[in-house]
Amino acid sequence: MNRIVTAAMMASVLLVGCSRAVEPPQRKPEQAGQPLDPVKVAARIAATRAAAMTGDQKAVQSNMQALNEDFRKSIKLADLARRVDRESARIAAKRVDGVRSVAWVDNTNLLAIVSRNDARSYATIDAICMELEPLGDTLGVVVNLQSGAAIAGSELQILSRNCQLAPGDTAFMQRSRQIDVVPPEIRAQHRANNPDIQEVDLAEWKRKNAESMRILEENDKRRQEQADSEG
Repeated sequence: MNRIVTAAMMASVLLVGCSRAVEPPQRKPEQAGQPLDPVKVAARIAATRAAAMTGDQKAVQSNMQALNEDFRKSIKLADLARRVDRESARIAAKRVDGVRSVAWVDNTNLLAIVSRNDARSYATIDAICMELEPLGDTLGVVVNLQSGAAIAGSELQILSRNCQLAPGDTAFMQRSRQIDVVPPEIRAQHRANNPDIQEVDLAEWKRKNAESMRILEENDKRRQEQADSEG
């Protein structure tokens, strides 16, 4: 009898241990660019036909919209009707840990300065993108990160990625823009040729970037004020 009780207790301990070891999957940003799933498409078409036969127009419309959405994301086409609001995006991005300042470079590129070198990461880009998701279609947003704590040229390099795509990939009709003031290869060659002025270059680089960020933020505010007054 004691053996049975002991075995039962050990089994319960193992079950508790296993249950604690299983963690829910970490949420990731929305993804685009994946090919259409034939099984999923066939299921949606079948559901649409069934709804049409029963006269359920609401279900027909819902399934057709879902098919269109799947196709749009597969070809990496941003939904212009759900463009992310610029000012709301700036506020949302600042809620992410490590983000110090945020400004739009253009209608697509969002530039964020982080306060720590380790925050210049794709994990931070993921966090920013997930903050933007309630505001619209993030396939139309490229997040660019730069460290405000950089002490070396390589740390000043901007890390960029479209919210819903892999690094280096772009949405349909979306131009890839060089956000760095000086391309990395030119900066590396310049430092190699002029090793004695690296610290001066770094200080000047930070000064120019801080000034550029200030101008971008002021322009953002003026554009928003103008839009509000016209609205």
